Amino acid sequence: MKNLFNDFEPISSKQWKQQIQFELKGLDYNDTLVWESPEGIKVKPFYHKDEDQKTVSINTEASQFKIVQNIFVFDVEKSIKKAKNSIARGAESIRFTIQKEDLDITKLLSEIDIQKNAVYLNLKFLSANFLKKVNQIALSKNAIIHIQVDPIHQLITDGNWFESAEKDNFEVLNSVSAECKNISFINITANIYQNAGANMVQQLAYTLAHTNEYFNQIKVINQPITIEVSVGTNYFFEIAKLRALRLIFNTLATEYNHEFDCHIIATPTKRNKTLYDYNTNMLRTTTECMSAILGGANAISNLAYDAIYHKDNEFGDRISRNQLLVLKHESYFDVVNNPADGTYYIESLTTQLAEKALSLFKEIEANGGLIKQLKEGNIQKKIQESAQKEQDLFDSGKEVLLGTNKYPNKNDKMKNDLELFPFVKIKPRKTLITPIIEKRLAEILEQERISLE
Repeated sequence: MKNLFNDFEPISSKQWKQQIQFELKGLDYNDTLVWESPEGIKVKPFYHKDEDQKTVSINTEASQFKIVQNIFVFDVEKSIKKAKNSIARGAESIRFTIQKEDLDITKLLSEIDIQKNAVYLNLKFLSANFLKKVNQIALSKNAIIHIQVDPIHQLITDGNWFESAEKDNFEVLNSVSAECKNISFINITANIYQNAGANMVQQLAYTLAHTNEYFNQIKVINQPITIEVSVGTNYFFEIAKLRALRLIFNTLATEYNHEFDCHIIATPTKRNKTLYDYNTNMLRTTTECMSAILGGANAISNLAYDAIYHKDNEFGDRISRNQLLVLKHESYFDVVNNPADGTYYIESLTTQLAEKALSLFKEIEANGGLIKQLKEGNIQKKIQESAQKEQDLFDSGKEVLLGTNKYPNKNDKMKNDLELFPFVKIKPRKTLITPIIEKRLAEILEQERISLE
């Protein structure tokens, strides 16, 4: 077959820029077409192969991503039934959220093929005995179970540790680190940074500093470290963010002779989700899941369109699961590996995000590390500053959420449809640090609308 590209003379980036400058009819190229992201990255109107692009080698196998179904365990029998039903309807992994240590974990996992369907246990407590029990179950079934328990995240969001003494939190993990080889129990719950309003460089740097605390505290790490991240709507930037995360994680892991790649679970952000015109949340989560897949997430847990104001329900779960099934089986997002390789724009963003994040990470470490910076309130302050900048853009209409601050449906009513309280709740109490709080951009506007219904 004839290569039609051979019929055309190659055009350099200089020629393209000259043509664009001509078409601008005297307008300034940089002022008109170059924009700057909140991370300080200047985005050009085009990227070209003859420019000095720093390419990076990142393995992002889209074929590996698994569809995760979230199940909050209140009744064991009902949770087993829901898990089996979800798997029958397309879920490939189950994530159980467990609040109490006395739950019968053996019974909960008895009817699930954990070799075929990966299991994540999102624990709201810290217990060496429970971890050992889970390890025995995994060992008996020759499988790996992912434990999502993160004392640092507990400190960040609650203001206090699981255990009263800081060192005791890490000692619980150290007590099982050598013998429990069938559970992956080092978990970085990094979605708090995005949902609280941190920009992407901050998200990456804080996640890396978060990880570094565990590298310093845990003596033996036998399994890949799990990192949970939230993905926003800035499509190409979010693809680059996940690629940059894998890149900087491996850079750090090499320093500790940790040979495993990280295991990334991605979830759509809550920050841009809305009460009014809530069906647009499905559009937002679809593009966010697309970014997660192309960015190389190992597993994706979609957010139901009504998750911020409705309790878990079959319809919301089915729709969110079907979004991922469509992307996998009808849009074939799981067919092409390393899909972003060779895309000059994404590779440039990946490199810049990684470099800026590493620079900020080194600054955090030079000042004592993440935990020390949290105790001093510096991390909270930086996130609040970034969140306020984004909030100002939303309030001024420069950052648009359709159906909320642009083209709102005035006849849309939500006051009587709230099963969950969708706004920030703060309970004044004594804490070791000031907690980092998730907050959606539309909250104030929505509260005003609800008060007028």
